[in-house]
Amino acid sequence: MKIGLIRHYKVLKDYPKEKRLYSAEEVKQWFAEYDVAEIEYRNDPPKTTEWKACYSSPTSRAIKTAKHLYDRDIIELEELQEIAVPVFSTRLKLPFIAWALLIRFANLFNKQTREEINQTKKKINYVLDEISKSNKEDILIISHAALMFYIRKELLKRGFTGPKFTIAKNGELYEFIL
Repeated sequence: MKIGLIRHYKVLKDYPKEKRLYSAEEVKQWFAEYDVAEIEYRNDPPKTTEWKACYSSPTSRAIKTAKHLYDRDIIELEELQEIAVPVFSTRLKLPFIAWALLIRFANLFNKQTREEINQTKKKINYVLDEISKSNKEDILIISHAALMFYIRKELLKRGFTGPKFTIAKNGELYEFIL
């Protein structure tokens, strides 16, 4: 069995200018705009196996990527949706990079984020269990960077072998074989 993981294509939304401070509300607004921004299609899509099925996050960037790479029906799964960005209720203003670091490490100090990650791991197990039950081989999964990190860990636990990555690159194929 082969499972291919691809992070959605690059989103065409620039990071905010670093020379100013941003409120939590402005950061939240930036992420809302990121969620609906267009993607940069690759002229050289990854060379892939003839996939028998494609599962995708329901976000527009993931679906657009999946449609660009796979010409049959795509199975959209809420379980493959990106981990929610933690909400900070503070009047504090910080550079965008500081907000990004707070979001990245929120699991260390935010109980709600830790619970979201635990729920995400359960969802990943559910998806992989369903794929295993389907007896389909050569499955393509289009998702998001943080989710792919956890999917990779679970695939390795299940005996798959595949490449190492911490933050998956947009539009790159990572193949795992059982």
